[in-house]
Amino acid sequence: MDTFTTLTGIAAPMPLINVDTDMIIPKQFLKTIKRSGLGVNLFDEMRYDGGGREIPDFVLNQPAYREAEILITGTNFGCGSSREHAPWALLDFGIRCVIAPGFADIFFNNCFKNGILPVVLPQEQVDVLMQDAEKGANARMTVDLAAQTVKTSDGQVFAFAVDAFKKHCLLNGLDDIGLTMEKVDSIARFEARVAQQCPWV
Repeated sequence: MDTFTTLTGIAAPMPLINVDTDMIIPKQFLKTIKRSGLGVNLFDEMRYDGGGREIPDFVLNQPAYREAEILITGTNFGCGSSREHAPWALLDFGIRCVIAPGFADIFFNNCFKNGILPVVLPQEQVDVLMQDAEKGANARMTVDLAAQTVKTSDGQVFAFAVDAFKKHCLLNGLDDIGLTMEKVDSIARFEARVAQQCPWV
């Protein structure tokens, strides 16, 4: 998993509440177990019409936001089913940070496990960020995980809270496998001891 330290990038405004995981990545795209290739279908039913053509009004289809790395959105983002494909699709598109007044719990935790930083801020601060994002590609925000701050394009700074363990994992690029591999020496010693004590196992 890639580390997350400081991100400066384009923020896309999506002022919608209760965006569920089926809106993020519809069920017909859940057949794969690969984490790559899902970005093209991110928000599929909002991005494309029935003929597969892009809907120009959708934010991520607009030229200013095609390279967005930050998503500013409404509360309860990621509700619905617990599909891990939702953060996979966001990450594959290029989104590394989602900022909202609140998230669904399972989606929130899945983001950390896949290298995405979900930031919870009060509604009034999210409103300021939403307005800043609406300025387009020239208005770049900075998210600093170490300092736990979000800075707007004009220099306003908002502090956010984050669990210390989840912060450590993102800063060091540690998913569940990475955390396990940190214990590889202990695991090897255990396996050697068991092999000697219980050779029949």
